[in-house]
Amino acid sequence: MSGKDDFEGVWWLLSREDRARDGSPRTDPALGSDPLGMLTYANGRFAAQFMKRDRQTQAGSAAALTGSNNTTALGGYDAYFGTYSVDPATGEVRHRLQAALNPQNVGMEVSRWLSVSGDRLQIRLETTTFEGEPVTRTLTWERVAR
Repeated sequence: MSGKDDFEGVWWLLSREDRARDGSPRTDPALGSDPLGMLTYANGRFAAQFMKRDRQTQAGSAAALTGSNNTTALGGYDAYFGTYSVDPATGEVRHRLQAALNPQNVGMEVSRWLSVSGDRLQIRLETTTFEGEPVTRTLTWERVAR
């Protein structure tokens, strides 16, 4: 785990990959394999937004099913913000969602592992597909502002 100050700033999503236990890729139907994303960490607060790249082809605003330890997108879009804390012993970052696009996500707590190298942030989390298959999601971000 990097220090809290290392990952504070504004980040642009470069990639988002889900891998099954055998290493094979999985695609999240809610946001696709190459979503757009922006993330901000500052002074114990965070905000995240994700959008399916071809969202204009989405019909309506139906919620997509989601897995454990994760939020639910609506109509190819997901956004939420809240507070975070870092457990220095494990490196785990706990996000507490105070607000979210999907009302079912308000009040959720989710866990992530963050590592920073220069202006690259990698976030890893354990979740499941909406069918319940365990996957490891890895998000790679580039810092665009401190």
